[in-house]
Amino acid sequence: MKILFYDAKQYDRESFDREKERFAQIELDYLEADVNAKTAVLAKGYDAICAFVSSDLCGGVLEILAEQGIRLILMRCAGFNNVDLEAARQKKITILRVPGYSPEAVAEHAMALALSVNRRIHKEYIKVRENNFSLEGLMGINLHRRTAGIIGTGKIGAAMARICQGFGMKVIAYDKYPNDELSFVEYRELEDVLRESDLISLHCPLTVENYHMINSKTISLMKDGVILINTSRGELVDTEDLIAGIRCKKFHGVGLDVYEEETENVFENREAEIMESSVTARLLSFPNVIVTSHQAFFTREAMSAISSVTLENALSYLEGRICKQNQV
Repeated sequence: MKILFYDAKQYDRESFDREKERFAQIELDYLEADVNAKTAVLAKGYDAICAFVSSDLCGGVLEILAEQGIRLILMRCAGFNNVDLEAARQKKITILRVPGYSPEAVAEHAMALALSVNRRIHKEYIKVRENNFSLEGLMGINLHRRTAGIIGTGKIGAAMARICQGFGMKVIAYDKYPNDELSFVEYRELEDVLRESDLISLHCPLTVENYHMINSKTISLMKDGVILINTSRGELVDTEDLIAGIRCKKFHGVGLDVYEEETENVFENREAEIMESSVTARLLSFPNVIVTSHQAFFTREAMSAISSVTLENALSYLEGRICKQNQV
């Protein structure tokens, strides 16, 4: 099987090349460019392509890929909201993903964002480098004995819940399907979680139903001085309503590893560019906001798991024994 990797960074190549030694039947080629209507034609002669969460796999792109003979798309990520699933079915293209590579990696980053924005570590780092040792503007809150609200208690949400419990927090959660393994968690309705929590962390997939679940109405339910963390999907939050809430001093802090405008930014170096009408720039203008570049997954352990499962998916397809859990 020949696989063409789109949007392949150096760390992708290193990680997949290490794992590939166990898969003699698989040949890998890498492209720096991401897949789109122009680059999809480069897949001709390959059996499959490998794409990422930011790749544009709309109906038009899938049609071009199908014309090149592609019948398998390997997503080296858990999310697939960037894939036109109906078009994939029509073109008889199989989509395989990596549903759970390292929930602890994402949860640990979520807590890192919460701790950093709470204690203004990002501001103090810059101040001290300028020999400014003042404590003005750095006041935080104790998380101990506060209430953590976890929205979505799958593997990542469960890991975050355990971290919060370790900090001595009361943990409440909302999920349509409660996790029986989390005996210490009190499940509530979404509105109650929003009202009662001092720290709210989002850990749910993006669906039509929960698109912009954090909006002006749900923000108004939250406590004044709440900390909001999103390491899931940017579209869970209505960015304009979030900015309005920040300006009204609703939040003690906001930590975002994902956001609505990230597609053009994520994993790219744009430091020489001027972002004239950038939501990202507006968010970064607030002293109580931290934005990171969709890096919550980015640990050695997670990259190894992503590489291994992606290649296992390719091999299972080749041998006709697809793991249904990994199929979209």
